[in-house]
Amino acid sequence: MRDSLRLCVIVLLAWCAVPALAVEWSELSAAQQRLLDPYHHQWTQIPKERRAHLAEGAERWLSMNATQRRSMRERYGRWQGFSAQRRDQLMQRFNEFRSLTPEQQDQLRTRMHRFKQLTPEQQRTLRERFKDMSPKQRARSFERMKHNAEERRRQHQKEHRTRD
Repeated sequence: MRDSLRLCVIVLLAWCAVPALAVEWSELSAAQQRLLDPYHHQWTQIPKERRAHLAEGAERWLSMNATQRRSMRERYGRWQGFSAQRRDQLMQRFNEFRSLTPEQQDQLRTRMHRFKQLTPEQQRTLRERFKDMSPKQRARSFERMKHNAEERRRQHQKEHRTRD
């Protein structure tokens, strides 16, 4: 059980933003220290950025309820099942996502939410259409999506201004 908690904390680290300051062992809460105890003897040798990640990941883990922790364990199990190449691809995509502006991230989340609302058949059809596109067609499609999202944003702002 302790190992699975530690592994889940490590997975959380992949999704944490880089905290600004390193954390000393004495600055950790008692709960964080219990969770990170396997690292206690080497804490000062761990790079500052990684210590900060570990502390933040432990805090996030401790703030989760049982359902969230179970979900994280399942995701970590899937993560471990991926090949090293697939994990690298996913990390690259995650880093690309993090490099987007908050507005672009929100737009992407919204699109993903809409996609998940489609039936499995509609999702399959959309995936096949996308796979069959040339790189040029995909680029045009992305530009249209960006344009449409910008138009929706402008319309939304206009509606809010008229209400106020």
